Amino acid sequence: MSGSTKGIRRIFLTGFSGTGKSTIAKLVAKELGWDALDTDALIAERAGKSPAEIITSDGEERFRELEREAIKEAAARENVVVATGGGAVISEENRRAMANGLVVRLDATTVLLHLRLGEEPAGERPLLAAEEAVDRWSNIAGLKAQRERYYALADIVVDTSKRSPKEVSGLVIEAIQDSDSAVRAPERLLLPEESDHPPSTEPITVTPESGSYDIIVGWGLLDQLGELLSDAGFSGKAFVVSDKNIRNSYGARGLRSLRSAGFKAESFAIPAGEENKTLDVAATVYDWLVENRAERGSALIALGGGVVGDLAGFVAATYLRGMPLVHVPTSLLAMVDASIGGKTAVDHKEGKNLIGAFYQPRLVIEDVSVLKTLPKRILAEGCAEIIKHALILDEQLLTGLEERVDDLLHLDPAFAVDVVRRNVAIKGGVISEDERETGRRALLNYGHTVGHAIEAASGYSQVLHGEAISAGMMAAAEIGRRIGVTPPDLVERQRALIERFGLPLRGPKLSVDSVLEAMTLDKKVKDGVVTWVLLEGAGQAVLRSDVPEDVVREVVTKLLA
Repeated sequence: MSGSTKGIRRIFLTGFSGTGKSTIAKLVAKELGWDALDTDALIAERAGKSPAEIITSDGEERFRELEREAIKEAAARENVVVATGGGAVISEENRRAMANGLVVRLDATTVLLHLRLGEEPAGERPLLAAEEAVDRWSNIAGLKAQRERYYALADIVVDTSKRSPKEVSGLVIEAIQDSDSAVRAPERLLLPEESDHPPSTEPITVTPESGSYDIIVGWGLLDQLGELLSDAGFSGKAFVVSDKNIRNSYGARGLRSLRSAGFKAESFAIPAGEENKTLDVAATVYDWLVENRAERGSALIALGGGVVGDLAGFVAATYLRGMPLVHVPTSLLAMVDASIGGKTAVDHKEGKNLIGAFYQPRLVIEDVSVLKTLPKRILAEGCAEIIKHALILDEQLLTGLEERVDDLLHLDPAFAVDVVRRNVAIKGGVISEDERETGRRALLNYGHTVGHAIEAASGYSQVLHGEAISAGMMAAAEIGRRIGVTPPDLVERQRALIERFGLPLRGPKLSVDSVLEAMTLDKKVKDGVVTWVLLEGAGQAVLRSDVPEDVVREVVTKLLA
């Protein structure tokens, strides 16, 4: 089994107390034929008393000192699975020591952690001690929220909720086997401000005709949500709209930050999924706002991906004829695309985004650390829009992506924040020039003509948006090559980069006629003629309306073969 660990010699399990790190370490170690270590056990052996006794008698700082020594000792060994304490990740020294191994975060819901920890003997967890159950709950939720930005640095996340120890250990083993490049630069476990070259957190200002707003990009910003809104001039009531999955993952952190900053904050969760981006679901949000006496000056905060952003934005644009909108995107696709530009919409049975409005947010806050919990496929989907921006407007970014694919896919903090900032600046700059897509903003549709048609023809069910766009970009590149616009070497350069990000080069098996028919309904069609975005060079896009129909049919046919 050890031969399938791809050169990994140490595995560190992190996560909050109660996620089962000690048990899982033993199971994974047994499967690998390695040793299992528990830093709390090492501390107890060295000090002659338990961690709880050390914290109670000598103080937490003494315990942390012993913990650093234990992790340093564990990091010096090979073929070990190490269960670390719940607060170990807070220490930069510990994270630097763990950087020579694979870091796996075990996670669970706050509800489940409260139940698990409540079964332990009194005094076992002095940092969580409370006489009343409600106070213990508050301590768990608060401490977990404070540590979230550090837990988010892990290479792999495994949810232990509703899973047996055997199932969890199996997922850990599977994740190790699937890891592309497990042990990478030590900086991956550092927060941006701890690296030698931290990225800028200066706001990026977007200046469309309807009014300017700031976009703030950083690492760990969700825990500063209330403070950032206060700094932007917000006060009073704040209404957070998310979907049920996002609320379970990040809702408590967002509300805690808002309430700590003095906001009267409430949250509402819509069902997850594109199929719920409808007028009927929007109506439930209206009802909630009315019930809670939302006012025209109250902030509506869209916490989630593109579906949440589109729907909440539509509600903000139409409730009381407009209320302040704040985007807090939680997917890479939403960070670099959907949350910027003011497009809001709900779907109609006859098509996607048919009912909507241009409505710019008052503020956008992007916490790149939350992307650590995204499945690999969803993260790669967002990379399609990043590749698009690089191809049409930024050759330097294109080169950077080619050089550091793994660093982006594994979310090296400094590099990931920098890439997101550059993409925000690219799209924000285009929006500032052309808010309503009457000119230059059309360049952002590279790959979208065929991509949107694939989505529509498949009923928005077979591929993710970014996957459809990656196939659409390959179609556009091939069309450009065939009519002499796009250099052949650029087509191959694009193909290689898309492939390295694990994105599809082709569409699913669909009827060619159904895809071509869907293209005629595209918003870029005028008087029956499709306007194509094609590449003349790296970072150089052009609009063309003279593409022969037979070329389009041939390329689409090959794309769907």
